[in-house]
Amino acid sequence: MRALVQRVSRARCTVNGEVTGAIGTGLVVLLGVSARDEAADADWMARKLSGLRIFPDSERLMNRDVLEAGGAALVVPQFTLFGDVARGRRPEFLEAARPERAEPLFERFCQALAATGVQVQRGVFRAHMEVELVNDGPVTIWVESPGREVAPPPAAARGDAAPRTSG
Repeated sequence: MRALVQRVSRARCTVNGEVTGAIGTGLVVLLGVSARDEAADADWMARKLSGLRIFPDSERLMNRDVLEAGGAALVVPQFTLFGDVARGRRPEFLEAARPERAEPLFERFCQALAATGVQVQRGVFRAHMEVELVNDGPVTIWVESPGREVAPPPAAARGDAAPRTSG
């Protein structure tokens, strides 16, 4: 599971001209679900993000989490976080979970995040959304659930040329 997390002063999500979720201070979470993800990934991600200390304290240090900052979360489903552009110019989404698998895990994440006390607003799964936000800082963090980190491919697989030698 992948999340692109942004600290915001305000944000909203609109579908067909209707606001589906809006927050003041808080987190915008663009959430991608991979084909390998399970309920444990959603639960882990919710715990991680609810405790993420990216809000300033009285000394302007990042020492407070979203609850301590009096914030909320706008969670937006985002399968394109699993876009692979290694070959060609059009992204492939082979790592992304199919919608029928991703939607229940998206919902589980939202419920688990709400269970930590964070007020949760949502984007709409499988809808074309307009997401407006004011990134505060800016602070933007990339989070992957354990065991999901993607290692860079070896140089030969990337197509890098062999190292040059002098002589």
